[in-house]
Amino acid sequence: MKKSGRTLLILLLVALVVYLIIIIFRKPEASITRNVSLKFDYLPHSANKEIISHTAYTLSFIDEYKEPEWVAYKLSRDMLDRKSKRFDKFIADPFVPTGSATSQDYSGSGYDRGHLCPAADMSSSVEMMKESFYMSNMTPQDPSFNRGIWSKLEKAVRLWADEDSLIYIVTGPIFSSNMSFIGNSNKVAVPPAFYKVILCYLPGHKVKAIGFIIPNSGSSRALSSFMVTIDSVESRTGIDFYPDLPDDVENKVEGNIDPSDWDFDIK
Repeated sequence: MKKSGRTLLILLLVALVVYLIIIIFRKPEASITRNVSLKFDYLPHSANKEIISHTAYTLSFIDEYKEPEWVAYKLSRDMLDRKSKRFDKFIADPFVPTGSATSQDYSGSGYDRGHLCPAADMSSSVEMMKESFYMSNMTPQDPSFNRGIWSKLEKAVRLWADEDSLIYIVTGPIFSSNMSFIGNSNKVAVPPAFYKVILCYLPGHKVKAIGFIIPNSGSSRALSSFMVTIDSVESRTGIDFYPDLPDDVENKVEGNIDPSDWDFDIK
């Protein structure tokens, strides 16, 4: 082999080694908002808030309370096909610039680390399941609420996603001026109640929406007794839900509710 040929080969090998070193040891880029694989089409408006996007849900984080004011995602029938086991490892959200709460903040508090976007709704992929355990997706929930009426509502939402093929969900805490707080390193607000609003807006389907406001305590009441209009939830929270809907559709579905549109036969 000629000298020039050997020199070129050596240079190519050196370049390849350098490239591999860069790929292996480079740090991942820090990004607050990442690409969302399941675009949520009707996010609430939130001015001057920390908007964090994960693979399948988006949230508006309130640093003062160390929890979100809302978590929004869409749930399709395909997402109910469970491909991932429950992760069960609560971790601080690395994408919250001011820092999320930690699992230790809940230690000894008597409150559950209550999901807003449920793990069972995120079981169609390992990444989505893991992200559902970010502490930015948690709020302090009374155990009898989290494992009782709230769990029943989450099951109802999955039933409706299966029946209607795709629904849009926004859920979160209802804050008040006299809340208690838990945590040592972080002060995490304990909401007195929680809300959930659900929208079905698909071609070939009846346009419909429903809201719920449930106190943060156990209840033996029927789930349907907590139904309210979207307008009622907006009045309690100050959040404008589904603002990008056409005005005529928004006015109709947010101001009215038809219980017969929703199946409450939850197993």
